[in-house]
Amino acid sequence: MWAEIQSMQTTYRQIVQGERPWNALGDFLNYWYCYAVERRSELVQEAIEQPAGTDPEHYQWAAFCAAAVEFLCLQANITVPDWVHAPAYNLSDPWFTGLGARKPHVQARLKQEAPEPFARRNVYCSPRVFANKFEVAAQVASRQTA
Repeated sequence: MWAEIQSMQTTYRQIVQGERPWNALGDFLNYWYCYAVERRSELVQEAIEQPAGTDPEHYQWAAFCAAAVEFLCLQANITVPDWVHAPAYNLSDPWFTGLGARKPHVQARLKQEAPEPFARRNVYCSPRVFANKFEVAAQVASRQTA
């Protein structure tokens, strides 16, 4: 269908180059959940760049992307690529992301709720971070026709 797909490798490269992370990740998820479902393994096969330099956001988003690949592959029953297990994708300090993530009570909740592939890398986000809008829309439509 497309000459180039939005792989996780492309997604992380876009983040490092200044794209808003949630925009780049949203594009990736459109391919994962809709445009390239039959090519999911291909979307995550190639390793993202290991972070370099001093920008902590590059390390945070690299850890997030590796965790996301593991999380999504486990959900889809796809083999998790080996590259996600590299130590470079583990943060030494906790990173909380999402609405209100700077508030201590939100951080406490995220520490309890974060999916294991994220928490193991010291990344704390909502378990709903990858709610599939395509499946939600289909469920709503089926309820309306029932």
